[in-house]
Amino acid sequence: MPTDVRGAIVTPARGRLMATWMSLSGPPRIPQGRVLLSWTSAGEDRTDVTAHLGLAGAQVLLALWPGLCGEWSGVVRPTVAELHAALRLTTVVLERLTD
Repeated sequence: MPTDVRGAIVTPARGRLMATWMSLSGPPRIPQGRVLLSWTSAGEDRTDVTAHLGLAGAQVLLALWPGLCGEWSGVVRPTVAELHAALRLTTVVLERLTD
């Protein structure tokens, strides 16, 4: 991860996950409904990865993958995709309940 970013904002786009860097100099809060992936070296080809969700009043830890070895995107991607699918479903249900 570049030194001048907090992580990558991950959003679904046309059936794929797209990532955009979130700068350290940008807003301190994760945009509402967005997932921020961050990762740091855990030594000896290991990486600690976290996923946070931006909410209206706070941000919450969604997942933590400590000490992943080597190429870790195959471990993290399915979980992030499932989180986005759950958020879409929740949004649809809430919209129908409030109509």
